[in-house]
Amino acid sequence: MKALIQRVSSAKVDVDKQTVGAIGQGLLVLLAVEKHDSESHAEKIAHKLLNYRVFADDADKMNLSVRDVDGGLLIISQFTLAASTDKGMRPSFSGAAEPTVAKSCYDYCVSKLKEQHRSVETGIFAADMQVQLVNDGPVTFLLEV
Repeated sequence: MKALIQRVSSAKVDVDKQTVGAIGQGLLVLLAVEKHDSESHAEKIAHKLLNYRVFADDADKMNLSVRDVDGGLLIISQFTLAASTDKGMRPSFSGAAEPTVAKSCYDYCVSKLKEQHRSVETGIFAADMQVQLVNDGPVTFLLEV
């Protein structure tokens, strides 16, 4: 699994001009499920998302997690992160999981996050979504498990 995380002051996702998920301070997570991914990968990425230290402490060092700052998580399915871009001028999506497998793994990851954190919002899997965010920093990392 791959998760592109952005530390945000706020973020929201709209589908059909209706907001379906929104957070204040926290992490916007673009989540890709790849062919080889399983529930154990989802558990590992959920653990990383909750504990990865990207928020500043009192000394202005990145020592705090989204849990530590009681921030929100906005999880967006993003199969294009699984693309291979090393050859040619068009991405290949052969590394992405099939939609039914990807949805199952995505849903499992979200459920694990919701079991452990109070503020977890999502988009709608495979929908045409419009995502708005205020990137804080900017701070952006690609996590892989």
